[in-house]
Amino acid sequence: MIRMRPAQREDVPRVAELIMHGASVQKRTPDEIAAEAQDPVYLEAFETIAANPYNTLFVAELEGKVVGTYQITILPGMAERGRIRAKIESVHVAPETRGRGIGAIMMRHAIGFAAEKGVGLLELTSHKARPDAHRFYNSLGFVQSHEGFKMALSP
Repeated sequence: MIRMRPAQREDVPRVAELIMHGASVQKRTPDEIAAEAQDPVYLEAFETIAANPYNTLFVAELEGKVVGTYQITILPGMAERGRIRAKIESVHVAPETRGRGIGAIMMRHAIGFAAEKGVGLLELTSHKARPDAHRFYNSLGFVQSHEGFKMALSP
């Protein structure tokens, strides 16, 4: 049985591993990913997320092991008479547990969480190189309604 809960500090290395394993183009070995996941930068990122009341990082547990993660951000705004939006990001399921319905459980959880927060529009992005993910999100009722843009800025 899958249990959803907010991520905790001790989950950070595993969450970082899941995100890296889910990269649209994988260039690292499992050992390289495990080593990278220990970098303190991930704890710093977690602390920033945890300190923001509009952000929540969730994990999915199976038999006490973290097997999935996603982040949801509540976005208050002025558009559409102040309709509250939420954005789902970094949706990842452990490679060894894919195909078992964990992603669907996580997305139902995200939808329920957003509804409880008064969200009127739920958004997510998925890399263009992930057609299977696009079919999955479409099957859940998400519609590919916009073309997205990104710009990397130097820190």
